[in-house]
Parts: sequence; C-alpha cells; structure tokens
Amino acid sequence: MIKAGIIGATGYAGEELVRILLRHPEAEIVAISSVSYEGKKISEVYPALRGYIDMELGDEDSVIEKSDVVFASLPAGISEKIAVKCMAKGAILIDLGADFRLYNEKDYNDWYKLEYTEKSVHSQEISTYALPEIYREKIVGKKILGNPGCYPTSVALGLYPLLKAGLVDAKRIIIDSKSGTTGAGRGLSQTTHFPDCNEGFGAYKTDGHRHIPEIEQTLSDISGEEVRVTFIPHLLPVNRGILSTIYADLKGETSVSEIRALYEKAYENERFVRVLPEGAVANIKNIKYSNNCDISIHVDKRTNRAVIISAIDNMVKGAAGQAVQNMNILFGLDEACGLDAVPPAF
Repeated sequence: MIKAGIIGATGYAGEELVRILLRHPEAEIVAISSVSYEGKKISEVYPALRGYIDMELGDEDSVIEKSDVVFASLPAGISEKIAVKCMAKGAILIDLGADFRLYNEKDYNDWYKLEYTEKSVHSQEISTYALPEIYREKIVGKKILGNPGCYPTSVALGLYPLLKAGLVDAKRIIIDSKSGTTGAGRGLSQTTHFPDCNEGFGAYKTDGHRHIPEIEQTLSDISGEEVRVTFIPHLLPVNRGILSTIYADLKGETSVSEIRALYEKAYENERFVRVLPEGAVANIKNIKYSNNCDISIHVDKRTNRAVIISAIDNMVKGAAGQAVQNMNILFGLDEACGLDAVPPAF
C-alpha cells in the first residue's frame, strides 16, 4: 500500500486529493497538513468528509516523514524547499503548484516574480513536467513531478494532434478559456465574492496570465518550433470546470472528418481523453468530478480555421486527478486506478 501525504490539504485542490485518495485501492492517506488549520480535524474544515476521514492536520515535516509520496498543493515559491526535504527522506514529491513546471528560470522569475533557489532539485534527472498523455515516458522513474496547470492541460490536450501533425500555423493560435471559481483558490477575493461573481461573466488577466509560459512551453515542445499564443481566461459563475475554445489557422484545406481521424488515432489508447462524435460540442457538465478531457472538433470553412473545444474538471484532470494519475505511473499501477468516478448526468 502506497503511503500518501498531502501538504496543503485544506485548499480546494488539497481537499480534492483527499476525496480521490480515499477511494484509491492501492494508496492510503497517512498524514495531512495545513498552516491555517493545524491542529484541527479536516472534517471540521470540510464537514462533508465527516466519518470518511477525521484525521488531524499536522505540519509539513510530519507529512514528509510518514509518506512514500507527498502531494504539495501550495502557492508558488514554497515547494522547492519541500522537495529538498523529500529527497533527503527518500519520498517522491508531486507538486501541484508552479515550482517545477517551467524549464526556463527566467520565465519563472518574470511571470512569478520569484527565483529558483534550490538548483539541484530542478535537474532533469530527478524532476520533470508531468502531463501524462504527452510526457508519459519522461515521468517514469522521476522523484519530483511538476503537475500541470489546469488551463495548460486543457489547451495542450486540445491542440496536441494538430500541432504534432504540423497542420496549423503555430504563430496564429488564439485560446479563449473559461474556468469555474475554484480555479482561483479558497481565499476570497473581490472577483470571486458572490455578489460580483454570481450572474456575471468576464475576462481577467487580459494583460498576461501566469499560465502563458507553460502553455507556450508545451506547445513548442509538441510542434518543434516556437509557439506564441493569445490566451484570455474568463471566470464562469460555476464551482468547477474549464472550457477552452481554441482557434488555429489551418495550413491547407482539411475537413472535420480528417481532423477527427487524426485525434482518434492520437488518443486511441488514452483512457481519459474522449474525442466526441462529429457534431457534438464539449461541455463542462459532462466531465464534472471525472479525470476526463472531452474534445470536440470543428472547422470554420469560411476562414479555413480549426476550432477545438476542450473541457476538463479543473479540480480533477486540471489538478488532483492528474496528480493521482501521475502517482499511478510512478508506482507502476493502472493509470485509472482510483480515478473511476462517473460524471453525473445533471
């Protein structure tokens, strides 16, 4: 049985990890921590967990000491030091934050206004960016994983087959993404305050979102050339879900059927990517609570532009579910182990 610990267990992604790991047949939660609620039971913070897990929230050192794998769900700039402690103890770290996502230190400094301080833990021999459907072979054997961001996951899976085949102009990609309010974290802000968010719908970070370098890094890897995107996120007045509508100029005339065939081939062995039938449109209601990514494919014939719509649950495939999928890969388990939740129909 894998001994799993969660640092930052009372954030939204941390609680989602608890929910998923409770039903994982090959893992048990042995320790959890929270700076804000240390000493309290997690069921006091989240009453829905009462009777399922009433474990007391401790500190990060106790989590690391007891665990084979540590999940860190923390703001940027904190996980590096945790990684050093995990390495000393011999535990694996799966970081749901940004500290191990970017290859380029300058990008991290520019976008997060932070610097890498522990250079050794960023060695490619021990750490990697971990989006399973694209980087599965690089994940195996690593000690530190940078779990992808929610928006970048929806975008990378949505564009992977088209970019890999070189069918679109890599310099003319526009991404219009919408996220539920849990994507902003548990801390209250004016934007996510109920009177401002409810019955509203608007864009934010229009001058540059922190996920842009991660998106461009992955898309450049896929295409083999430098990719630059226009990315505008929006806040939906719902709890969870991400819908990314991606516009990419086709290099030649290509039909919806041809593109769908390309996607079906690319994802034929991927348990969590569902390429929808022609005419269907991806919708966040159909992936809620699941680790699935639904992709629908469309072509605007008038402009010869591919329109790809990608839907994920930002708390599952965009965070905790993908982290557990990565754990399964590292420990040689079926990737779907513990991730068999069926989306509710309504």
